[in-house]
Formats: sequence, structure tokens, C-alpha cells
Amino acid sequence: MDKMRFPGAWKLVSNEYCENGVNTYPLGKEAIGLLMYDDKGNMSAQLINAKRPKFAVNDWLKGTPEEIKAAFQGMRCYFGTYDVDEKKKIVTHHVEGHSFPNGIGTDNVRYYEFSGNTLILTTVPIMMGGRKVIGKLVWERL
Repeated sequence: MDKMRFPGAWKLVSNEYCENGVNTYPLGKEAIGLLMYDDKGNMSAQLINAKRPKFAVNDWLKGTPEEIKAAFQGMRCYFGTYDVDEKKKIVTHHVEGHSFPNGIGTDNVRYYEFSGNTLILTTVPIMMGGRKVIGKLVWERL
């Protein structure tokens, strides 16, 4: 059963988003991330641009508008619950909390594929930068 293969911790290997055959990397090619599923239906995902610039002051509440913008745009973090439709090969993340406020209360639908120790998640078309893109995220089991 595929559902039993999800629980555990997964490290981001790659993330790319495609529009009309052109790949983009909104979090950079060097993005880092952690995806966690438990056997009770809870999940959490953190994706971060590993090269986000540091704030000039070591106080997360004292960043300049430019520093705050770069920090926000360089990460996506959310948590909630999940369910698996094995017939359609879909995992749905039911978002309860999100770094992007508009993501709260939404469902993130992902097509999934397992290959050995790897989980590949492909998004349905999503809006990013004013364009519809399809994301492909590759995760390796920790």
C-alpha cells in the first residue's frame, strides 16, 4: 500500500517549476527542505532558498523592508493533514498553517511516485509570479 510508504522524514533533493517547457527555480537550485508525514495523517513541509541574504541586524523583527521581502519570498512552509488516493496516485495536503496567508485552508494536490528511496511530487498547475506553472519536487527518505 502506497499510503504506508509516506510516513517519515524526507529531504529535498531538487525542485523545479515548468511553464511551457521552460524550468524555473523560485527557491534557487540549491534549495533545502524537509517534508514530514506521520502515520496519523499529519504533515509538515519547509522549503527554503539556502542562499537567502542575512539581515544586517541579528534581530528577526528589525529587518529592512527589502530584507523581509527576500526572506519571505525565499521560503515556503506549511503544515496540516494529508490523505492519499492510491487509485489516482494523489496525495492531498490539507493546509492548516502556511507562511503565505492565502494558503491557509487550501488543499495542495500532488501527484506522487515512489522510486526506491525517493518520493517525487508533481503539482497540479499553480500560480507563481503571475503564471501557471507545474512543480516537480524530488525528496529522499532520511
